[in-house]
Amino acid sequence: MSVLSLSAADALARIDTFDAIIDARSEDEWALDRLPGALNWPSLTNSERAHIGTLYAQVSPFEARKAGAALTARNIAAYIEREVMDKPKNWQPLVYCWRGGQRSSALAHVLGQIGFRVHVIAGGYQAFRKAMLDDLPRRVERLQLRVLCGPTGSGKTRLLHVLRDAGAQTLDLEALACHRASVLGSVPGQPQPTQKHFEMRLWNALRALGDDRPVYVEAESKKVGNLTVPESLIAAMRAGECLSVQLSEDERVALLLEDYPYFVRDPDLFCQNLSILTALRGRAVVEGWIADVRAGRIEAVVRDLLARHYDPGYAASTRRNFARFDAARPVTLASRSPVAMTAAAQAILTESASQPAASPPNP
Repeated sequence: MSVLSLSAADALARIDTFDAIIDARSEDEWALDRLPGALNWPSLTNSERAHIGTLYAQVSPFEARKAGAALTARNIAAYIEREVMDKPKNWQPLVYCWRGGQRSSALAHVLGQIGFRVHVIAGGYQAFRKAMLDDLPRRVERLQLRVLCGPTGSGKTRLLHVLRDAGAQTLDLEALACHRASVLGSVPGQPQPTQKHFEMRLWNALRALGDDRPVYVEAESKKVGNLTVPESLIAAMRAGECLSVQLSEDERVALLLEDYPYFVRDPDLFCQNLSILTALRGRAVVEGWIADVRAGRIEAVVRDLLARHYDPGYAASTRRNFARFDAARPVTLASRSPVAMTAAAQAILTESASQPAASPPNP
């Protein structure tokens, strides 16, 4: 038998060295948050946990443990038959549960008896999450952040993706958060992750970034939809070097209609989202927008949204929150086209290559 206990700090440092990461918690626990790439092999499923909990409370702990052991053994046998029969002897999994207790120990014991070299996280998910949260600011502080500033619809996200495709280091917070970071930025059919899983996804993305060259990121507020960006990252972004992305109004309107296709495809959803702005813009304004949407005047509504809601105060707000915005290098996009985005990205990278490496600012 080969089952080794691993501290959360060691698991954090060695997470890429395991052949599989196995979460022995229930499906609901796994859905709320899990280690990067973790497979879900519940020792007890959601319904089974509820049943055992009822037995524990209404009958006795002893009867609950007997029933729980039978269910756990049956589940582990199914995982062995379904997932493990093709694994070589040198297969090395990392196993964890909530606190590193019975659920992960039971699975690790059986895998170890087979002859696999199994590691279990001491303290389980809770200990790993604490170690991850401690590690996240350290990963942020070493980065050379370059912040893409620009009003709504100016093409920041498209430019960020083109920079990524050109080989630049990027951090896409909106992709990690499954949200476009505005009042109307929810992505139909894509619910946001939990706050805990957003933080885990962010930490995992930071692990891939080096401190030897710039990391490009969009300017964001503290909230991306319903999720909060960690304070260490917000502080570093606000202290970072800024680029001011500029695009004409007509191109911005056209870009938003392309990037938010449900504005046209699903007027009911658009109107539902517009109603969120009632408290900010007043009932009369929002009802006027909704009437225009119903009449098919989508482009006019988008243009008015920019004029009345998004653009007023943008420059002052950005200047207030981003210390280096006044010194921002302008990035003027000729259009929203891929050709224009590629040209702008190449110009940014060429200029970056000609600059000496800078130490990340101390936020």
